[in-house]
Amino acid sequence: MSRSTEWLPSLWIDTFDELLNDDNELDYGDQWSLNFNYTQTDQVTKEERKRGWKVYCHCAYGNFQCGSCDKTWPSARVIVLFRYRLRGDRGTVIMRPFGQACRRCQDDEFDLPGFSKKEVEEALLRLIRKIRKNCYGDEDDDDDGSDSSACSTKVYTKPHEATLCQACIMGICCQDD
Repeated sequence: MSRSTEWLPSLWIDTFDELLNDDNELDYGDQWSLNFNYTQTDQVTKEERKRGWKVYCHCAYGNFQCGSCDKTWPSARVIVLFRYRLRGDRGTVIMRPFGQACRRCQDDEFDLPGFSKKEVEEALLRLIRKIRKNCYGDEDDDDDGSDSSACSTKVYTKPHEATLCQACIMGICCQDD
């Protein structure tokens, strides 16, 4: 499963639950849930901000498989967008993975990525650090000082094909400016 090309929401939900319950990563007595919204953007309106919503954009390593021709490819620039808030004793995380299109097919269809369990854990632990900082006031040892909604992690790998990246097209990819 370490090279999985299949998008598995259950892997994210199960890992999130494990981190919360078994590892006590958010041990504040609040109930947290992870949901998915495949249309959300990194823009938070003034009204959403008033209601406590915050955004964290993570750049991860994932694998893709074309739904048309079955070609597979890895990418170190897979964007995962998290929107989160704490209201009372209930915390909500809404996640969106961004897809990439197949270079061979060029059909404007975005395939969703598959992730290793390790990559999912790393992404969720970073998210949890943001939640601890922004919802509970904890210090973030790993904070880069920026709270911008855009991805700030720079990754240097093969040339990134912006025309095939759904996040690039939406203007929120972690590729160099």
